[in-house]
Amino acid sequence: MRTGGIYRFKLFVTGMSITSVRAIENIKRICEKYIPNNYELEIIDIHKNPTTLTEYDIIACPTLVKLSPGDLKKMLGDLSNEDKVLSGLGILKEGRERNIN
Repeated sequence: MRTGGIYRFKLFVTGMSITSVRAIENIKRICEKYIPNNYELEIIDIHKNPTTLTEYDIIACPTLVKLSPGDLKKMLGDLSNEDKVLSGLGILKEGRERNIN
């Protein structure tokens, strides 16, 4: 099914650790490259806002949560593997959504 709409993400990080900084930089770069002006990214430091961990069932950081479009999806790590991130989020390299059944 093809889904439309703005991409909404929450990226859970642990302060400004090296891995957290990489994850922030990588997801921003990927979004600006493939879905510019079509995404919202909220960065949540779990040290400052620990109550969100249970709400989104976060067990490790960094974790990227895709809220929309389509089904909720989670990705762990520094998001450095661009192809894996694009595939996991259902984004084609041309910037169009992938048809996922």
